[in-house]
Amino acid sequence: MKIEGTAILVTGANRGIGRALVEETLSRGVKRVYAATRQSMAHPDRRVTSLTMDVTNVAQIREAVEKIDALDILINNAGVSPFDDLSDRRVLEQQLAVNLFGSYDVTQALLPLLARSRGAIVNILSLASIAAVPFSPAYSVSKAASFSLSQSLRTLLVGRGVSVHRVLPGPVDTDMTRGLDIAKASPESVARAILDGVENGEEEIFPDPMSESVAEGWRSSAVKALERQFAAYAEASPASEASPSGSGHEGKSETITREAHPCCSA
Repeated sequence: MKIEGTAILVTGANRGIGRALVEETLSRGVKRVYAATRQSMAHPDRRVTSLTMDVTNVAQIREAVEKIDALDILINNAGVSPFDDLSDRRVLEQQLAVNLFGSYDVTQALLPLLARSRGAIVNILSLASIAAVPFSPAYSVSKAASFSLSQSLRTLLVGRGVSVHRVLPGPVDTDMTRGLDIAKASPESVARAILDGVENGEEEIFPDPMSESVAEGWRSSAVKALERQFAAYAEASPASEASPSGSGHEGKSETITREAHPCCSA
């Protein structure tokens, strides 16, 4: 997929990686970029359409979707990352509301448009998705959940022509990491690498020096191989055949037995 001539929506588009992504898509000749933010955002480029959308507000998501005629790429970038120690359940719930369910709700609302264009979903995650960071464990939990959600969506949507890309950056110089005295990549360089990865069809995108150092190990890992193995089960028992109500198994034969499922075997 090429960025030039496409319509793209970026959540959390007012700062950090989100803002850098808006600028980078414009430099690559995007036809339209929808900049979704909690408060209206002005931009001098006429190709930018501002959308007021809190990803935790289903009504705002619905209203925003009604303003979109066509969409090729959805970039789920909005996120929060307070420091915590897992002692307050409310912090974990907030993280899940934004970083997991926010992305889920936006994706579901825009899925018909993405399926029509045979487009792409790009979920901005973190290396904390695969290795928790001790100073923000609730964030790590939420990003790990979003990592798994992205994997499941990838398997379920391939038959509809929609690709799903997981972005796994290390520390980036944004408001989220301002208090961390560590080496950080610039949002602009990360945005360029993200869009390069989408154009190259990379399933996992490692957009900075720290994340790139683990990229090859991930791509050749047993975990990645197992993901591909499990994805094959979707071909044997496609979700599209499931009943819209109940367990999804009514009226069809079970094509995958318990013995065939290594994840379920005793």
